[in-house]
Amino acid sequence: MSDEAARAAGEVGAEVGLGRPDADLARVFEDEALRVVRAGEQKGIPLRIIGALAFHHHCPQFGWIQAKLNRVYTDIDFAAYGRQSKQIRDLFVSLGYDEDLEINAFHAEGGRLIFNNPTNHIHVDVFMDRLDFCHPIPWKNRLEIDDPTIPLAELVLEKMQIVKINEKDIIDTIMLLREHAVTADDDDHVNAARIAELCAGEWGLWRTSSMNLEKVRGYLPHVDLSDEDRAVVAQRVGELLSAMDEYPKGTKWRLRARVGDKVKWYKEID
Repeated sequence: MSDEAARAAGEVGAEVGLGRPDADLARVFEDEALRVVRAGEQKGIPLRIIGALAFHHHCPQFGWIQAKLNRVYTDIDFAAYGRQSKQIRDLFVSLGYDEDLEINAFHAEGGRLIFNNPTNHIHVDVFMDRLDFCHPIPWKNRLEIDDPTIPLAELVLEKMQIVKINEKDIIDTIMLLREHAVTADDDDHVNAARIAELCAGEWGLWRTSSMNLEKVRGYLPHVDLSDEDRAVVAQRVGELLSAMDEYPKGTKWRLRARVGDKVKWYKEID
């Protein structure tokens, strides 16, 4: 990413997740993620892919954007329900993974489970009930809506909740919004109503998501895509921002909005 592009997009960092794509290695990650999801299904455990692999799976037409913009996989992340933590741990062990026993014991009833596969050297994180970094993104009763990933609305918010957003997160978001229309349902669409509802419940999430959607739009002129691709993504960014702004807000939200940026509205993450 050039200095000019970084300035245009705002404070966008470059970190792990960008590099020289390796198609064979990428396929190992993709196949392994699906193997785990299908094994979970057989045990009645709804494991859903999140992160870069989920974006790739949902973008068969425009998945080439990840490779063209040097997006690479570094691990596999899943969403799950905390009430099934014991079954999840048993499942991964049966699939040949080693547990991070110290962390997994600490987070036995919720939060995060960690596993490592000594055969293919793949690292796995399982986030239970929510993704909780700068802002919580819950998925209660949502994992059954899509397969093998979390719904598209939650995928967008997974990226948009990051205050110090990185280039890789913007790349994934551009790809997803190029592939999928913005509507008010989950039928292979980005559900703007779901995004707007969650943002109406927390001013901080609205603030961060609005800021990052603007960064996505600001980054577009510096991406090696066609004018049509850029225009479609920009339009869909605008549709999301409009839905978020127009959704009814409660008294708590409006009172917090008056305070604005004078008080920190997000959690710091390492």
